[in-house]
Amino acid sequence: MSADAIKLLKPRVFDKSKWMQLPRDVVIGHDVLGQLPAVCGDLKLGGTALLVSGRGTMDLAGGTVQEILSREYTVKPFIAEEITAPVIKKGEKAAKGVDFLIGVGGGRVIDTAKIVSFNLDLPFISVPTAASHDGIASARASVAMEGGHSSLEAHPPVAIVADTGIIASAPHRLLAAGCADVISNYTAILDWELAHRVKGEPMSEYAITLSKMTAEILVKDAHLIKPHNEQSAWIVVKALVSSGVAMSIAGSSRPASGGEHKFSHALDRLAPGKALHGESCGIGTIISMYLHGGDWRGIRSSLKMIGAPVTPAEVGIDDAVAVDALLMAKTIRPERFTIFDMGLTRESAEKLVHMLYEE
Repeated sequence: MSADAIKLLKPRVFDKSKWMQLPRDVVIGHDVLGQLPAVCGDLKLGGTALLVSGRGTMDLAGGTVQEILSREYTVKPFIAEEITAPVIKKGEKAAKGVDFLIGVGGGRVIDTAKIVSFNLDLPFISVPTAASHDGIASARASVAMEGGHSSLEAHPPVAIVADTGIIASAPHRLLAAGCADVISNYTAILDWELAHRVKGEPMSEYAITLSKMTAEILVKDAHLIKPHNEQSAWIVVKALVSSGVAMSIAGSSRPASGGEHKFSHALDRLAPGKALHGESCGIGTIISMYLHGGDWRGIRSSLKMIGAPVTPAEVGIDDAVAVDALLMAKTIRPERFTIFDMGLTRESAEKLVHMLYEE
C-alpha cells in the first residue's frame, strides 16, 4: 500500500535531484543520555523540543531525557501509546511551534516521532530503548493499518543517542529480533540483485556492500550476542545504524528489505501480534536463502545461537499459516520483485516450511 493511499505523510514535491540524508551524530555507549545537550548544541537545532515517548519508556528513559535537556531547552512531553493516524495528528498538533523532536522508546515511538517530524519539516533525534529493528536509524516507518502494517518512507534521524545500558536491560527477545532483522539483509540484497537482472531495476553497489557487510558482522559475532550484555547491545545497535545508513544511501529500503520482509508483512496480516517483525524476517530469510541456493543452514544456526526463532511453531504460528504467508508474499508491495515472485506453488511452500524443522 502506498503512502499516498494512507494519507499519513505529506505529499512529496517532484524534484529531479536525489538527496542522501544520513544521521549526523551517532552516540552509542554506557550512560550516554547525558550527552544529549551537547548533541543538540552541535546540530544547532533550536531551543524547544517535543519529546515523544510511551508511558513505560517515559518512566524508563524519557523522564531522564526531559530532566537533562530541560536545563538548557524547553521540552514538552507527548505520550504516544500506539502509532495510528489519530495519534500522529495529535503529535503534529503538539509539535506546533517547536524546533525539533526527540523520540525516546521502541519502534512505535521512534516511528511516530519520525512521521510527525517529516510532516512538519522538523529534525528529530532517535533515542532507542530497545534494538528490535533498524527503524531506529532508517527513513522507514511502520504503521499499523487495517489488515496489517504498512511501511512508509519519511526521513532518518539527524542524530541517534543509544544508551547500551538501557538497551541491554530490555527483554532479550527484542535484541534477538533486531539481530534477525539485520541478518535478513543477506537475502534482501540477493533479491535486489535478482530484480536488477530480471527486471532491470537500478541498484547501488555501495549500499549493497554496506548492507552485506553489516549482516556478515552479526553472523560472525553471533556467539557474542548474550542476554542483558552491553557489549551485545553495542554490536547490535551499531549494525542497525549501518543498515539504516545503507537504506539512506540507496534512497529506498531495498538493501534491507526483500522477500523475507514481504513474508513478514504477510504473517502480520494472517497472524497479527504473534511474531515480532525481526523474528518473522529471520524465518523468512532462512527460506529465501534456500531458494537462492545459499547457506540457509548457516543462517539458521546463527539465528539459533542468537536466540531468535527459526520455525513458525516457536512464535506460536501454525505451519499452515506460514505456508499461506509464503504464497501471499508476492501480493505485498507487488512492485518489489523478489525470489518469492518466481512461481511458488502450495506444495513447494509446504516443503519449505517443513524444511525449517530439519536438523
